[in-house]
This record gives sequence, structure tokens and C-alpha cells, in this order.
Amino acid sequence: MIKHILFDLDNTLYSVRYGFEENVCDLILEYIVGFLALPREECIRQWKEGRKKYGTTIEWLTSEKGFTAVDEYHVFVHPENEADSLLPDPKLRRFLESLPCPCSILTNSPGFHADRIIKKMELEGVFRSIFDIYFNNLVSKPSAAAYMRVLDTLALKPQEVLFIDDIKSYVEGYHALGGKGILLDELDIHTDYPHHRIKSLYELKRFLD
Repeated sequence: MIKHILFDLDNTLYSVRYGFEENVCDLILEYIVGFLALPREECIRQWKEGRKKYGTTIEWLTSEKGFTAVDEYHVFVHPENEADSLLPDPKLRRFLESLPCPCSILTNSPGFHADRIIKKMELEGVFRSIFDIYFNNLVSKPSAAAYMRVLDTLALKPQEVLFIDDIKSYVEGYHALGGKGILLDELDIHTDYPHHRIKSLYELKRFLD
């Protein structure tokens, strides 16, 4: 029985069509080029390999590059105006409040970014908890440790928490723990995905019976 719903934040609570991910990626690459002092093409190569290995840029940098300026990095890639184009979503708020169990957020982003998004969308008070990258000591999805720390805090088992994310590897990481995960595939890209897949959050209720 599902007792809690755990949502990803970016490109999950709001549409991928806002293009926020592209803006963040541009800023991340700009920061990496400045930090590594290497040609752009070499930075892109290392960055792709690092993200594939660790899940997030920050985990790669801290694990392999001796990086310590974590707060500076997060402020740089999440500027204050990042969510200016995001609109309030009263329909989503009503839907989330109608769900039969509590909801929380698990994000690889810092908490101030999550707070900013939630405020812009006027979703304050909807989520019981926000589990950010600092909560997980910079260990990110899809690491098992990131999910288990959240589950331990909620005092629930993987099969008691429904997890929704727009990144396939993150959902698969939760499946590996025996949990029930759903891939949000708004643009219908992963047509061969073998597990539960939805195009809209409003499809969720059929998984909660």
C-alpha cells in the first residue's frame, strides 16, 4: 500500500517546455570551464563522463576534482532570476492536495532552488518535506543511499513510497530497491520503457488504488 508520494522537482512539477534545464546546463558548463581551465570541448567530454558515473556534476567535481566551493557553484548555476518565467499553477495545487497520502520532494538541487520554484508556482504548504542535495550530503539520485536516507527519515519501506521522476535512470535506481517508480515522459520519448510511464502528473491517481 502506498503511504507517501515522492516527487522529483525540475521538469516534473513544471513542464519541460519551459527550457530551464538547458539554461542550467549552459551555466554548469560555463562554471566547469572556469574551474578546470581546460578547452570547452575537453570540459564537455569530462563532464558527460562524470555525470554518467556519479549522477550529478557536483558529485563528480567533489569526488574527482578536489572541488570544495559547493555553495558558490549552486548559487552560480541557480541565479535569482532562474524561475522568472514560471507561473502559478492552481490546478496542480488542487490536484496534489486531492491525493490520498502525503507528498514530499526529492531533488538533486539545493533547497533554495526548490523553495524558489515552489514559491513561483504557489505550491507552498503542499509538500511535507523537501529532501535536497544537502540533506543527502551531496549524494545524488540514482544512488541507493540517496533514496534510503529519505525512506529512513519517512520511516517507510520502498514499496510504501511512490516515486515520480522525469529521468529514466533515477526511476530505475528506485526500482532496484524494490520500490514503485513512475517515469514522467511528457514528450513521449521513452516509448520502449518497460515499466510504468506517464505523460502527465494527472495520471497518477490510477496508481494509488
